[in-house]
Amino acid sequence: MMVVAGEALIDLKALNQRGQLLYSPHPGGSPYNVALGLGRLGVPVAFLGRFSTDAFGQLLKAHLKRSRVDLRYTVEGPELTTLALVTPGAQGESFAFYCQNTADTLLRVEDLPEELPQGAWLHLGSISLLLRPTADTLEALLEREMGRRPISLDPNVRPFLIPDKSAYEERLRGWLGRVDLVKVSQADLAWLYPGQGPLEVARAWLRLGPALVVVTLGAEGALALLDGKEVRVEAPRVEVVDTVGAGDAFMAGLLAGLYRAGVASRPALLELDLEQLSRLLAFAAKVAALTCTRAGADPPWQEEVR
Repeated sequence: MMVVAGEALIDLKALNQRGQLLYSPHPGGSPYNVALGLGRLGVPVAFLGRFSTDAFGQLLKAHLKRSRVDLRYTVEGPELTTLALVTPGAQGESFAFYCQNTADTLLRVEDLPEELPQGAWLHLGSISLLLRPTADTLEALLEREMGRRPISLDPNVRPFLIPDKSAYEERLRGWLGRVDLVKVSQADLAWLYPGQGPLEVARAWLRLGPALVVVTLGAEGALALLDGKEVRVEAPRVEVVDTVGAGDAFMAGLLAGLYRAGVASRPALLELDLEQLSRLLAFAAKVAALTCTRAGADPPWQEEVR
């Protein structure tokens, strides 16, 4: 089983129709999208987080249920749902977050389940590790569960929500020392470490603690480092409609592949050979590519990937 913890929000995407901006709501949030992708790929998955009782919060919950995601570890509150305004412009899309005292940022330690299923993976990441008190709560969960189960992390860096880059880098290094798998995008690394190549950073991260470091390279595919082994795969060529959610779909594909391979511990992760690792990356890249063929964070179902 997989347990995915973090934010759940509504992306309000703008469409320019006859000079007017019309905003359309889309369920989102990086961990939310990963849980969605896992459920659609037929992997037993539960979401851990806090939803609003407002209409958007209920929309978020219903969308997960339709994608076969277990909600046993969720709680609700009267606060509003976090909103992300996505507006097109001359320089590309711009983002504005409305996330002060919203429901998913107010997860507290007392909201955490006393225990998670034995052998289940735990996945964390994105802005849920930035906004308090949820950030502190999930860090406590990370501290509690490290060594008891495999843990994966996707920082999914959002520079506009990081007021102090140095402090963020220091905290990120702390997370890296507690997880078994980290997936990061080339764009994230370019912002964090300008001038350094992704392979150079991946090697440095591997020394901090993770067993497996994966870097997505957009249209160029992905690379992975595992206990001295290095693998690179190409991305399938598709007609791209929208890249939103592609990284989360890749993460879901990677975790789904590990689940199906029976990898439920750090030692099992370290035992993967080059061929197995290549197959895992290729599958994850396929899931991400299919997501890019349609608008929004809309990961494929298991039947589509077949």
